[in-house]
Amino acid sequence: MHHRTLHLMCVVVLMTAANAQQSHWAIPDDKTAKFMIDMERKWAEGVCMNNGVVSELLADDFQGTGTGSERYNNADELRDEKGAHWARGCGLDDAKVRFFGEDVAIIYGSEHAIGKDKRHPDTKQCQAWTDTWLKRDGKWQIAAAQDNKVDCK
Repeated sequence: MHHRTLHLMCVVVLMTAANAQQSHWAIPDDKTAKFMIDMERKWAEGVCMNNGVVSELLADDFQGTGTGSERYNNADELRDEKGAHWARGCGLDDAKVRFFGEDVAIIYGSEHAIGKDKRHPDTKQCQAWTDTWLKRDGKWQIAAAQDNKVDCK
């Protein structure tokens, strides 16, 4: 009997863990997804101007990987935001939100900017990225980012 009870408890725990891993794409009118996409848009536009989005957007323990495989953190992004801006035509191309439970979301997106590279001031550069959002103390922020250069369409 003890073995049967232990087996049943294991099955319940495994089923609960599997259920917690269910994910879903955000529906078009999801308020949280709209907020996240708007913040992603502001971050993309922030390459062209200091719009003050970084301090609200990135978690204190944020860690990113740039298009050249370099690591960057919250302090690096704050410094870049306050620095000189020479790019223009910055914008978000697309973003899709996938929720993993109540406190984790991943956004898959792309963006563009002209003149991001000082050596090529008239060149349009595009990147695709993946950002991991976490909800902590009721607040959604980006905890991790992975950026990749891609050919512009």
